[in-house]
Parts: sequence; C-alpha cells; structure tokens
Amino acid sequence: MDANQKVQGILDQLVLEKFKKDFYADQKNVLAQNVCSKIDPFEAALRRKTLEETQHVFNHKIEAEAKPITNQRSSGRCWIFAALNVMRLPFMKHHNVEDFEFSQSYIFFWDKIERCNCFLNNIVETARRNESVDGRLVSFLLHDPTCDGGQWDMLVNLINKHGLMPKKNFPESFSCEQSVKMNQVLKSKLREYAKCIRELISKGGSDGDIQSLISEQMTNIYRIVGICLGIPSESFTWSYYDKNKAFHSIGPVTPKEFYEQHVKPHFNVDDKICLVTDPRPTNEYGKVYTVDCLGNMVGGRRCIYNNQPVELLLDLTAKSIKEGEAVWFGCEVSKRYVAKNGIQDIKAHDFPLVFGVDIQVTLSKADRLLYGESAMSHAMVFTAVSTNEKGEVEKLRVENSWGEERGEKGYLIMTSDWFKEFTFEVVIDKKYVPKEVLDVFNQEPIILPAWDPMGTLAH
Repeated sequence: MDANQKVQGILDQLVLEKFKKDFYADQKNVLAQNVCSKIDPFEAALRRKTLEETQHVFNHKIEAEAKPITNQRSSGRCWIFAALNVMRLPFMKHHNVEDFEFSQSYIFFWDKIERCNCFLNNIVETARRNESVDGRLVSFLLHDPTCDGGQWDMLVNLINKHGLMPKKNFPESFSCEQSVKMNQVLKSKLREYAKCIRELISKGGSDGDIQSLISEQMTNIYRIVGICLGIPSESFTWSYYDKNKAFHSIGPVTPKEFYEQHVKPHFNVDDKICLVTDPRPTNEYGKVYTVDCLGNMVGGRRCIYNNQPVELLLDLTAKSIKEGEAVWFGCEVSKRYVAKNGIQDIKAHDFPLVFGVDIQVTLSKADRLLYGESAMSHAMVFTAVSTNEKGEVEKLRVENSWGEERGEKGYLIMTSDWFKEFTFEVVIDKKYVPKEVLDVFNQEPIILPAWDPMGTLAH
C-alpha cells in the first residue's frame, strides 16, 4: 500500500478532535455529563411528568390478587413463577386460603432433569444430521446447554408428567435462588458428555449403546441436581388453615394426583394456548412456528407459536382479565422501564434530551428482532386492565416475581403502547380465542432456527 494512501474508516487525530470540539460546543452535553457522572444515565433521562401521571388504578381487575408477592431471586425462573402465580389464583379461591405458593423449586428440579436429558438427545439428533461440532447449530446448543429460562409449552410438559406440589412441601434451596454455580457444574458435564456421545456415534455405536451411555450420564446429572435442589418426595400431605381458621388436610397424595384432582379442575394447562406476535416480514401472521431443538422433554409437546397481530393479543388479554382470569405473558422487560417505580411506558424517558439521540424505539419492532435489538427476556402476569370510553386498552397491571421492593409493592404498570412494542407472547384460555385463530394450530409448524429470537425466553 502506498504510504500516502488513506485507509478508509480510520479514526485519525483530525476526526477525533472534531468529535471533541462538537461535544463541547453544546453546553447541554456538559450538563448531561456532569449529571451522569453522579447518577444512572437512565435515571437522568426519566421524565418527571411520567411519575406525576402514572397511577396504579384500573377499571377492570381480577377478583383477588394472590399473596405473597413471589421472588425468583438470582435465577432465571420467571416463566415458572409467572405460570404458578396464574395457576394459584383459582386454586386459592376454591380452597379459601389467605396466601399460597406452588413449589417453584419442584418444577425447577424436574425441568433440570428433563432438559439435560433432552439436550443429550439433541446432541444425538444433530450428530445424525451430520451437523459439525463447530457449526452454528451445535455451537449454539453447547453455548448454554441448560439455562433456567423456559416457555409455556415446556411448563405444560412438566406439569402433565410430574404434577405440582405446594411450596411448603418442597421449599427453596440455595441453588434454586442462586442457580449460577449449579448451572456451571451441569454445563461442564453436559459439554463433556456431548463429546462422548458424538465420539460413540462416529464409531458406529448402536442405538442401544447410545442410550446406555446417556443413562449413565443422566445418573450423574440426577445426583448433581438432587444435591443442589433436593429430591421431591413421591407423595406428600398438605395441611392448611382456610380464611375462617378451619383446618384442612390433603394427602397422602402424589404430585401428579395433586394436580389432576385438586388443581386441574380449576386451572387446566391443556386449555391454555400460546399466541405470539412476530412482525418480521418473513414470518406471516396466521401461521404456526416452532424453534429447532427447543424443548425440555424427550417425547413432550413442542413449543408451538401461533403468530397473530399484536392488537389481537392485547384484545384477548383484556377479555380474559374482564372475565376474571389472569394472563401469563412474555416480553422484553428492560426497555423503557422505570425499575424503582415499576413503570413500563414508551414515554418514560427523554433520551434525546440527555444524549442528543433516541434509543430502543428508533427501529421498528420487526427490525429490532432482525438486528438483535429485541427479544423475549422475561415472563410475568397481567392482573388488571384499564379501558377508555371506546373500550380501548390504555394500561395494564403486571404481577412480577422480583419481590415487593420493586415497583408498587411488586406490581408494575404497563401502557398499551409499551405492550405493542415490547410484548411478544400471551397465554389465553382457548374459550376466549376466536375459532379461526384456534384453527391455525392445525397447520404443520414452520421450523425456525435454534438461535431465532422467538426462542430466547427459553435459552
């Protein structure tokens, strides 16, 4: 290259000096710099008007919200907490109890066991597809072999097979609330086991040989999970006082019997359907999708997404709440979110005032998915909604699982505009869903790649 030839794109001294000069030419930048030297930049961008105009009051609310507010601590179990928070509402009403929690750790235990087994069998499947270990698919699977996140259909798998327990019968452990170290152990072994499986297949091992190897591996996985989380009893007795201080007792009963006899009559997971809204041009509305290698149970149901316009998801959410049933949903929780006050509002922050540019909503929802700016990251529960004179939804009340310290004693408030931008998925009882939408489930699902953003809540 000629010594005098300028390389395109280099940040030379003249360019850097111009950046600096332009910065200090605007005194607002200096003020913003001073402020952000002392406080969170997002706090600096928070509009006071948003705080003044936000009220946790709604004109449609489920009959009674449950106690206590749950707390998933330092774990990625939001999908489990949100689902069990929805399920406990009709259960508590039927049993007339003041406060109640299903055991999140019980579901967590079985998800770890089933998901590790599912991962090992996915390694078998991808090896038989002749997928390279350093190819995108296998590399993606090995990146996080057993995360804490999950999807609604995964929960249906676990409950139908293993049932439920009250939290008092299988309480939290350290690794439930802080799962990172247990996950480190599991990931290390699963990657090691993946190598052993692929080597056995490359040597021509039979199906029996492969399953025998996985069985040996899963013996160790079960031991690790059992040490960290405890091992649930095969049967239990749940004793409780109702609101009238009357004593009641259920059991001895197995977890599966407990679900089928005492929970299912009031909340049947098979009656709930998952609707998503994915506006990317490649993914049509009125179609069903699934994600390659996404699941938590060999032989279980696949994660199926019925793709519909966001307005339908919002309307059906409001309809469900008006009929007294809370709604499980998945969203991207951190965008335009005021954590301390529990506000999810597109207008909550004035980023141009602080930074001179806007963020997070400058791309369309579809483009945010395409360019990695958006993905489902958290599951929560809708418990109330406010509508205007025209019946249009204005705001929703959200039960979170981060304890009482955040938001309005554990609850958030979400505007309808925020819902449309950052909510991706709701679970609705099929009795509220139009027939033409239910009929979409009869289609053969279109398979999205394993790394598709529609699967991120479970990765």
